[in-house]
Amino acid sequence: MQDISCVGQCSLTVALPILSASGNETCILPSAVLSSHTGGFKDYTFRDLTDDIPGIVRHWLSEGIDFDAFYTGYLGTARQVGLVIEILGGKLRKPSSLVVVDPAMGDNGVFYKGLDGEFLREMEKLVAMADIIIPNVTEACMLTGIEYRTEYDEAYVRGLVDGLLRITGNEKTIVITGVGFKQGETGACVYTANSSFHYPHEKLEKNVSGTGDIFASAFVGAMMNGFGAVESAKIAADFTLAAIKETINRPVHWYGVKFETVLGRYIERVNKNSDL
Repeated sequence: MQDISCVGQCSLTVALPILSASGNETCILPSAVLSSHTGGFKDYTFRDLTDDIPGIVRHWLSEGIDFDAFYTGYLGTARQVGLVIEILGGKLRKPSSLVVVDPAMGDNGVFYKGLDGEFLREMEKLVAMADIIIPNVTEACMLTGIEYRTEYDEAYVRGLVDGLLRITGNEKTIVITGVGFKQGETGACVYTANSSFHYPHEKLEKNVSGTGDIFASAFVGAMMNGFGAVESAKIAADFTLAAIKETINRPVHWYGVKFETVLGRYIERVNKNSDL
C-alpha cells in the first residue's frame, strides 16, 4: 500500500516492478494518485483515494482473498495509517503472513510535508504490528523520541534499535537504512534483540527520490524468496547502490533512480544467489 506517482521513480511505480521481478505476484492498494512525485516538480495533481480503500477491502473479503505478505510504504494521512491497522487486524491477513512496514515519514531530521504528531502516533501503532520495520535514521528518531544526529557511533544506533524494539517487541526485526559510521560511508543495519549486523557501502552524493522505496521493495522481494533478513538487506543495498551508479552521471535524469537498467542483475541475485 503506497501512492502512485505517475512520473518519478518512487512508491508503487518502483515497488510493483521490483516485487514482480522477484517472481512474486504483487497486488497493490493505492492510497493516492499524483501526476508526479513532490520532489522538485511544480503544480502536480493529487487525487486522494482514502475513501476508496474500505470498498476495495470489502470486495477482496467477499472474494475470499488473503495475502502471504503485506508491505506498506508512504501513507499520506493518519487516517490511511489507521485503515492499514484495520486491514492487518482483519481476515485479509493470515496467521503466517509477513508484515513489513517502511514508516516513510521524514528525512534529514524533519517530517515530510503534511505529516505531524498525529500521524506519528498512528505510525507507532502500525509499527507495533509489523514483523519487520525499515526506517531511516530520521524515522527511527521520530519513533523513539531520540534526538536526531548527523554524526553518531554504534552506541547511538543501538539506542535507536532498543527504543524501536520496545515498540515492536523483542522478537521483531529492525532494519535501519542510511547508517554510516565513517566519512563517505552509508549502509544498512539489521538488528534483533539478540543480534546485530551492519552492511556498509560507499555513499554517493547523488540525492534523488525513491532510493528508500527501491531498497525496501528489493528487501521484501528477497525475503519472500526465502532469504534471511541479513542477506535480504545485502541484496537490497547492492541493488540500490547499482541503480544510483546508473543514474549519477545522467544530469537530465534528476527526478529518480534508473533502477530498470540493473533490474536484470537483481533478478539473477534473488533467483540464483549470484553476485550483483
